[in-house]
Amino acid sequence: MGYPEFHRNLGPFSLRQIADHLDASLECDDENNLISDFNGIDRSKATDITFINDNFSNHINSLPVNTFLVSKDNKKISNTHKNILRVENLHISVAKLSNFFFEKHDSNFISSLNAPEVKNNYKYLDNSAIISNGVVIGKNARIESGVYIGHNCSIGENVVIENNTVITNSIIGDNVKIGRNCSIGQQGFGFALDIPTNKNIFHKGRAIIQNNVQIGSSCCIDRGSFKDTVIGENTYMDNMCHIAHNVVIGNNCVFAACLGVAGSATIGNYVFTGGQVGIAGHIKVGDRVKIAAQSGVFNDVENDQSLMGSPAINKFKYIKNFKKYYGRKIN
Repeated sequence: MGYPEFHRNLGPFSLRQIADHLDASLECDDENNLISDFNGIDRSKATDITFINDNFSNHINSLPVNTFLVSKDNKKISNTHKNILRVENLHISVAKLSNFFFEKHDSNFISSLNAPEVKNNYKYLDNSAIISNGVVIGKNARIESGVYIGHNCSIGENVVIENNTVITNSIIGDNVKIGRNCSIGQQGFGFALDIPTNKNIFHKGRAIIQNNVQIGSSCCIDRGSFKDTVIGENTYMDNMCHIAHNVVIGNNCVFAACLGVAGSATIGNYVFTGGQVGIAGHIKVGDRVKIAAQSGVFNDVENDQSLMGSPAINKFKYIKNFKKYYGRKIN
């Protein structure tokens, strides 16, 4: 798939312009060097700027990107041939820089896009549905009342989108069914704490829903911040699940109601969860993992594990401990 344009890049900016905007100290050979984009470290090109946390230990000279935003407290980054911008608060600076580089498209840009393309042999398109410019909807789609699809979204073939669902900044594959009152592709819960004026991080990523996915009613899937949020093929999601920004979910997963997955978690293939499961951010859950209802997963999980409890541990260990402390027989 191509990369439809969901935001405007205001760059390029010189290193001096960026340093002045962030009140950063600048270590470089040429402060007029132009920076074209702001990306996460895994997506950055030589002409981009990226950011690294204080616990970063790899040698940055081996990375293709040449410009780094780091905390002034980061002593591990020194004597490098890269461009370094040092700031007092890295998290706040990331938020400020994201809004320096990016902004939402305005109404004039959206008006300039092609009219929505809806294949003639669609099953059903309700008159109350709002389809924005630049949208492409594949054949045999069913779009029900109250649906809103934002500009430049791509909707595959044989897709069903039920009443009052809102889709923006998203690529939807073939044979996908989305239930009522869902919200897909909106800004995630990413911000820098700076009381009393917290700063939102501009989200430039997409929400990617791959083929044969089913999403229950009242689910929320956030777009990514600096990369995409991805739901893998043939994954089924019950009602009222929330998938946060940058989450990547594999193929053939099944999630019961009220699952919550925090930002930047990675979930493998054939993962099954019971209801009300919570998965922490920035962790990795392996393939073929089974997680019992109401469990809280806070650490990485290897392949083929069965977990229970909060914090979640091996299911058989949990049952043994439960019997020991409560004296109850569990089948």
